[in-house]
Order: sequence, then C-alpha cells, then structure tokens
Amino acid sequence: MSNYLAIATVTATLQRVLQSVIQQDIEGARATTLPPGGISTGAPEVGVNIFLYQVTSNPSLANYDSTPNRTKGNPLNRQVAIDLFYMMSCYGNDAELQPQRVLGSVVSTLVDKRILTPELIRSTCNDSTFPFLVDSDLADQIQQVHIVPVDISLEDLSKAWSVFYQVPYVLSIAYRACLVIVEGRENFQRALPIRDASPAGLAPFPASPYIEQVVAQGNRFEPIVIGSVMVIRGRNLQSQTVEIHVGDLVISPTSVQDREIVFSLEDMALPQIQAGVQSLQVIHRISSTSPLITNAIASNVMPFILCPTIVNVSVSQLEEIEDNLRSAVIVVQLDVLVREKQKVVLALNEWTSDNPSVYLFDRPPLPSTVSTIEIPITNIKAGEYLVRMRIDGAESKLGVDDDPDSPTYNWYNSPKIVIT
Repeated sequence: MSNYLAIATVTATLQRVLQSVIQQDIEGARATTLPPGGISTGAPEVGVNIFLYQVTSNPSLANYDSTPNRTKGNPLNRQVAIDLFYMMSCYGNDAELQPQRVLGSVVSTLVDKRILTPELIRSTCNDSTFPFLVDSDLADQIQQVHIVPVDISLEDLSKAWSVFYQVPYVLSIAYRACLVIVEGRENFQRALPIRDASPAGLAPFPASPYIEQVVAQGNRFEPIVIGSVMVIRGRNLQSQTVEIHVGDLVISPTSVQDREIVFSLEDMALPQIQAGVQSLQVIHRISSTSPLITNAIASNVMPFILCPTIVNVSVSQLEEIEDNLRSAVIVVQLDVLVREKQKVVLALNEWTSDNPSVYLFDRPPLPSTVSTIEIPITNIKAGEYLVRMRIDGAESKLGVDDDPDSPTYNWYNSPKIVIT
C-alpha cells in the first residue's frame, strides 16, 4: 500500500528511467511530463512527453477493500487498487526521424524496465530533482508495479487527440502501470471478536464434529501422498463410531481423540483415488431406531491436495531427430488415478550440475481414467533426467541421495530416465 504520492511517484520514476536512456541514444533528448498541448511550447526540441491520461480500478483487485477482506485484519486502512494509463508522445525533427528514434528508445527501455523495482522507486524519491516525493512510500508496496504496453485502435487514438487533447497528433504509444495500491488516511475501526456465534448461547448441533486442519503427520509442509499418515485437527471429533470420508472412499481412523484424529492412506489397494484436490469429512455414526434422529452426523468439508508418486517410469519409441536431439514416449505408472479432464504435465530436469536443461511437456486429454500415462516428448537432447509429474498442480516428489559417502549426497536422485 502507498500514500497519496504513489501516482506522482510512478510518473516521476518513468520520467527518470526514460531520461537516463534517451539522452544517450539521441543527443539533446529530454523526458517531460507536460500536457499534450504544451509539447509545442514548453518542451525541448526532441524528446518524449509522458502524460497520464486515464486512471482505472484494477479489475483483478476490484474487491481488495471489500468487507470480508477487511474483517480478516489484513489492511489497517481502506485501500484501492488502480491502474495508470500513460501516453508517451515522441517529438523532434521528422527529417532526421528523431520521433521514431525516440520511440524506439522508449520501447527498448520499457522492455527491460517492465517492473519498477523498489530500488528504482527509492532512487527517484531521493533524487534532488523530485524533492516533493521524499515522503512517498511506494517502494514499500508489496505488489510490484508492472509497465505493459496498451493496444489503442486508430479510431480511439484519433478521438483522443482531436477531441480530448484538441492538438495536432504526435507519434505516440500508450502504456499501463499496474498495479498501484493507494491507502486512505483513516484507520479501519475493528470491533471486539465474537465469543459465541450461536443464538442465545445455544447450538442446534452441539456435538457436530468440526475440522480445522488436515496435515501430514510430523511436518505440516510435507506433501500428502498415498502412504502418508495424516492428522485431522478440530473439535468434537470423538464419538463411538468414526469414519473418514475422502471423496467416495471410507477410511477407518488409527486413533481418535476429541481434538485430533490420526489415519493413514497406506492400506488402500492401489490405485483407488485421483490426484489433486480431495474433499475430507468426519462422519459420526449413531445407533438409533428413531426416525426423528439421523444416524450420521457429518463435519464440514475440508480440502487437501493429494500428490502423485511415480511407481515406475520407462522410455519407449526412442528416435533420433537430428544431432543430439531425440523424440520418445515416456511411460509413467502412478499410484493414483488420472481422470479424463485433469491437466497432466511432465517435467524433465537434466541430472547434471553443468548448465542443466529443463523441459515441460503437456499431455493431451486422456480418453479414460488410468494410472499409467504415455507422454510424447520431442526435441530433447540426450542425457539423464529427473522425472516429475504434475496433475492439476499436484506434483510428485523426488528422491534424495542420503548416503553421506556418495559423491551426489543430498542431491535429488530419483526417479530418473536416460535418453540415449
């Protein structure tokens, strides 16, 4: 987030970045921030004029300051995310193609400087040319400011100069600076937390299980795979008969306590479950003959990501395309199912420390649900490669060499294939 100087800071940073380059490319060129009508009177003979002609809310963060986000306690002040639109007008001696040379310099510079880094912004604010920006805190904004070109139709460009600016056209290109978050001055008022959310202190289902967290046992950052011992944390989890529902599978827990349930996926006959996002519920079975009482009490649904594990990988249909380039089909057997519409990506990392190559290959949609996948690869150089599978964003794990006497100790070492 930034204070009221954020917009002027972006403009000044652009001016400073362009000024430092175009004066080297075109002698006497200057970067100015005049209105279009002042180019012919107040600008130097050659240069680029930076004019902020439109400010819009950022569509991706239109709800950045919505009530649900503010109640989470993230921003202390009200905030708005905006995009800034600039018209870069290049002028000079047309006989020497100075406007076009300036335009080329601007485009080339903003290709390299497409992100206004905190260092660039701070150096601008500390520049004696801009003493009015000394209190700007745009450099502390978490989100980076990106500079991207904007396509403007000939009709819109004609309207802008003839109706909006009402001055003769000058060779121009438009850019958008996104995103800038401007913070208000008044702090958001936060009430005390609610201690009891039930009406009048009475809950309609006081013993309903509630899941707060699902993690792998031992390390909550460890990816969850088939064979992981999993821990469910929450409240009201204990009952006479407890079932764990993962999708359509019913799993019996290993141990049950009121605040924690431990269960394992390793006893399943493989493969039964698909990779990717899974839904988990705790079900309490109740013995009752009354038609007025349900025989099952279900918890809330908690998602978790199940990562695939590569059981076997092989190379078939290996062909030489040209010198040191090959095509082949990689056959990967997984311990999970892959369904028709799931996105499958094969990642190959060359197993070397000398400028390793990296390849990614998308698998076309599968015709049916399978656990063994064939993935065509092409234009890959010969070598030894580590293999990873990514299914709907869930990535398989790599093995690590844990032999202290090995020359590749603590390296990733499996699964691997050899392309000869």
